[in-house]
Amino acid sequence: MQRMLSTFRHSIQVGLSFGLMSGAITTLGLIVGLAAGTQSRLAVIGGIVTIAIADALSDALGIHVAEEAENVHSEREIWAATGATFVAKLIVASSFLIPVLLFDLVTAVAVSVAWGITVVTLLSFQIARTQGAKWLPVVAEHVVVAALVVAVTHVLGTLVAATFGNGTAS
Repeated sequence: MQRMLSTFRHSIQVGLSFGLMSGAITTLGLIVGLAAGTQSRLAVIGGIVTIAIADALSDALGIHVAEEAENVHSEREIWAATGATFVAKLIVASSFLIPVLLFDLVTAVAVSVAWGITVVTLLSFQIARTQGAKWLPVVAEHVVVAALVVAVTHVLGTLVAATFGNGTAS
């Protein structure tokens, strides 16, 4: 019984960790890229809603298939990881709507970057603590990846705007 509870908790932890991190980084990249490429609040809102639903379902299915492929988890454990991934991704991705609805787009992007980095930092700190690892290298590694996502998607959004339009919504 204790082993079953432990593996069930592990499945939930896998789903939550993946969903939270993916929700923060993917949505952050989407916001920065769309804002740079379109300067359209509507495009960013539509992108967030779309990614919150479609990517949450996609990631949940991805975790589901990956857990099945390991061939070591019960059906209940697999569905626990699937559900945890979906819920975590949906909630975190949707949380980025708040700054976009409350602020002008430039401010909303800045607030979103701060929020996304905060989520990544807190989750990374928790992972390091759980593993008994030094927290700074773990947090730094994950924050650097998130910062790269922000930088690359900003450049790509700017390039798309320069290549295909004047950078304004039409």
